Amino acid sequence: MPKLKFQMWKIIFLIIFLPLNSCGQNPKNQIKNVEQSIPDEPIIIKNQGLTIIERFNPPKGFKRVNVGVNEFGTFLRTLPLKPSGSVVKYYNGNIKSSNNVYCAVVDLPIGNRDLHQCADAIIRLRADFLRKTDQINNIHFEFTNGFIADYSKWIKGNRIQVRGKNVRWVPGGTPGDSDEKFWEYLEIVFSYAGTLSLSRELEEVKITDMKIGDILIQGGSPGHAVILVDMVENIETGQKLVMLAQSYMPAQEIQILLNPLKTNNPWYEVKEGVILTPEWKFNSKDLKRF
Repeated sequence: MPKLKFQMWKIIFLIIFLPLNSCGQNPKNQIKNVEQSIPDEPIIIKNQGLTIIERFNPPKGFKRVNVGVNEFGTFLRTLPLKPSGSVVKYYNGNIKSSNNVYCAVVDLPIGNRDLHQCADAIIRLRADFLRKTDQINNIHFEFTNGFIADYSKWIKGNRIQVRGKNVRWVPGGTPGDSDEKFWEYLEIVFSYAGTLSLSRELEEVKITDMKIGDILIQGGSPGHAVILVDMVENIETGQKLVMLAQSYMPAQEIQILLNPLKTNNPWYEVKEGVILTPEWKFNSKDLKRF
């Protein structure tokens, strides 16, 4: 009996002191003393700003890197934001506690199904950009089983039929490129793609070559992915800082992440080694690009 009581107390200890989240252990408990040479001066957040570039000022001594008008980076920088102080909502309308995870919420609908998670949000942003810039033929994503879902086929009235492991195109849909049809296409992709398939599609990038639109991704189940939505550079030293955004699980609105190693600061120093975000731990080798 004493041995049984000891085992029960051991189990209780583990439950209380070693909590897990849905995607693995809390990264704050996985690594300590990660240094980041980011200025400690308060970051000016303009509450009235309605886009990323309008709301967040660069740290003192930094300026935004140049990006072409029609590039993915400009699209991300000008993503619409909900009013300052807004909270992230899940697909079912429930609220996600900020808990020092995020400092802004992207103002885009996510549907009412548990589909718009981390990789899906990145797929959605890329697809939105390509559609907005009239690059319909470049909208295609890979399912986990390798099937390629081309939006150009979808708008011709073809639809995707999934029966077990067999996936194929079948006729029968209404042709067109309406917002409604586009979202139907995206939800099919969300259903059968994920971090594993997205990671296969992307190309590896060196940290020294990073740019806005690059992705930190670990494919798997569980896996996670965040996207670089802005970048600034030190005028004198050339040091670069980035801003990260994510969705998560269950499906939720896209959010601008706070740096867990700084106070009320959305800027990250991305260099060789560990990159710690509020809900995941990445490595510099996880950086990839469309």
